[in-house]
Amino acid sequence: MPIFLLVKTLKISVRFSIIAASFIDRGKALNTNIAAKAEKQISLSIVIPAYNEERALPDVLKKLEPYAKENGWDVLIVNDGSTDATAQVVSAFDFCTLINHPYNKGYGAAVKTAVRNVKTEYFLLFDSDGQHNPEDIPGFLADAEQYDMIIGARRRDSALQLHRMPGKKILTLTANYLTGMKIPDLNSGFRLARTKAFKDFMHIYPNGFSISTTSTIAFLQGGYSVRWEPIRTFERVGRKSNVNMVKDGFNAIMLILRVVTLFNPLKVFLPGSFFVFLLGLLWAIYGFVSFSRIPNTSVVIMVFGFLLFFAGILADLISSIRRGPDN
Repeated sequence: MPIFLLVKTLKISVRFSIIAASFIDRGKALNTNIAAKAEKQISLSIVIPAYNEERALPDVLKKLEPYAKENGWDVLIVNDGSTDATAQVVSAFDFCTLINHPYNKGYGAAVKTAVRNVKTEYFLLFDSDGQHNPEDIPGFLADAEQYDMIIGARRRDSALQLHRMPGKKILTLTANYLTGMKIPDLNSGFRLARTKAFKDFMHIYPNGFSISTTSTIAFLQGGYSVRWEPIRTFERVGRKSNVNMVKDGFNAIMLILRVVTLFNPLKVFLPGSFFVFLLGLLWAIYGFVSFSRIPNTSVVIMVFGFLLFFAGILADLISSIRRGPDN
């Protein structure tokens, strides 16, 4: 009997040892995975275009400094031909790299200059006027590796300029139709992008403010993965914005049409050709009912509608050839 109890006790001890070893191995594997995730950091640069921002930049850089130094991020600031002390302000912060333009080239040109100098896999576009909060940056980085671009979508509690709302609404509706997607925020300047993907479209980006709109449309039409991250923006500090809603709004609409035509020409040509043909047809019906004859102008208009349709087909073929088999 004692031998039987001893054998049983030994069996139970062995089972407990096996179970304990299993838990230890699982624990080691879990710790290894956690450590690997902790060690893996996004290769990131912060890009800040600046033009006459001597008043806003000191506070912006002070808030950004602990994040940049803790994570080892590169901070590239492009001084776009400022006539104030913007360059001197940036020089006082040792964690920043200053790039000077000899004259004012525009917001888009400053962004392109910075991106050409980015050495990291990703870059984050950040405003120099105090509208953006560095505390929102971790939200962009949480699943960055799954996306090619992450755009800040301004929440309702953000500081918004009401006189620009109608123009932005028209821009957004136009972009929604042409891309076939609902875009929460079309031209937010707070965005994360994969550097290589962004450089693929460098030749179509404008030198002005519309680079934000253009890059959004280009990434969506190019089939890249894009998502929006809710953010809160604040009132700008310092000088007034240089954005002209009439001039820049018109340019933005034209750029949207150009970019969509570049990727999906039929989205532009097909509705146009249908509208022109329908106009000619209605004019022909009116002429026949009223004067018992079909006006020559109606025939010309309908023919023009057909020509517009075939021009769209041709543009679509050229677009497909230009993109090539890998795109």
